[in-house]
Parts: sequence; C-alpha cells; structure tokens
Amino acid sequence: MVRPEVGAAPRRCARCGGHEYAGAPACAACRELVDGIVEGEWAAFLHRWDVSGAAQERALAEMVAAEPDRHDWRVVDAALDRLVCPDCGDRLARGPAGCPSCDLAHGFRYAAIETDRPGVPPGNEHAVRVNVSVVRRPQGTSATEVLVRRLLLPLLLVGYLPTTEEAQRISAVVKKSPPERRAQLVEQVVEALLADLSRTRRAERAAGSSPTSPDTPAATRRRSGPGRPR
Repeated sequence: MVRPEVGAAPRRCARCGGHEYAGAPACAACRELVDGIVEGEWAAFLHRWDVSGAAQERALAEMVAAEPDRHDWRVVDAALDRLVCPDCGDRLARGPAGCPSCDLAHGFRYAAIETDRPGVPPGNEHAVRVNVSVVRRPQGTSATEVLVRRLLLPLLLVGYLPTTEEAQRISAVVKKSPPERRAQLVEQVVEALLADLSRTRRAERAAGSSPTSPDTPAATRRRSGPGRPR
C-alpha cells in the first residue's frame, strides 16, 4: 500500500470520520492502512529476493530479524510479524508488555534503517517509524501516548515534523486536560497544526519555493539504535 505523498492533504476515513491512519488501532480501516505501510514494503522485499512459498518467506524473516541494522524498518517490522514468540506465542514483538522475548525484539527493531523521504525535515522518518510502532503495539505504552501518536501520524506521513515548541504545546494540553476531554482537546491541537501547515505550504507555493518540494534531497540513512525509540 502506497503511503500518502509528501505535501498531500490528510484524507478523512470513511469509517471513523477522523483522518486516515489516526483511528488505529480501534478503527479497522485505519488499522489496515497502518499495517499496509509495513506490508507493502515487505511485499516489495519478497519480490526483490524472488521468494516463493511459506518456508522461504519464514527463512527470510528469520534472517532479517537476526540483522535488523541491515534492513529498512518496515521490512524488519514485517519480518517480526511472521515469527512466533517462544514465550507468549504471539507475533514476535507484538505480545503483551512484560513478555521477555517480545520486549527484547521490540527494542532491537529500532536498530533498523530509517531513510527520510525527499522533501521532509530530517528525522521525519524516525517519527513515522516510532508512531507506527506504538500504534501497532499499543499495549506496550500508555493510552495517552498512543492517543497523541496516532493523531499525529497522518501529519507525519505527509511530511510534517513538530517543532520543539509545538511538541511542548501538545504535552501541555495532555497534562492539563481531564481524561474525559483529552482526546477532543488533543484533536483540536492537531487540527490547528494541520491548518498552520496548510497555510505555510500555500505561502511557499506562492513564493515559488518549498522546503517540502520533491526535489529536496533526502536525508542520509540513519539508525536510532536498539531500544531507543525516541
């Protein structure tokens, strides 16, 4: 499944009414889109390796899981999905928090390669990678963090990266808001950020130049290191 293009406007999900991707994991349609980010790259990876059959695919997944620092993060996540945790029996790294093997694999997944797309701020791909990981394994973090990361994911996918000031603004809303209104208030902040992003991009197009132009070179590949999702 193809990710949204850099500079595109986030679309609304026909099922949950929020922005596409942001409704995961509760919204099945959004969850499928998030999984598609990983599965699409895995399908391309299998094609490049000319793999056919379940046995070959599993062997390739084991190889990738053993050397995560040599592969794109989406390939690593997809490989882990195809392996069974020896402790809890769930997909490796997707089991309950506290499962030794899942927690270990979850940490080492962050050694994978993260390559920024052309036209995005440096570090955007890492932000996408972390948010996707949290949304796909929500039991491993707090409900509040899942809320913020899932709501920001659609913006990250189109090339946005919060500034320090914007991140602090979101954090302040989370800390001050009562639990029953937290989702609504965070959504309002995200919508305001999206409106600001849209205005900035319109102004850049009018000026004839844009830091999110497809001609902007991509950042160098980077790795966040095992166990360091931020």
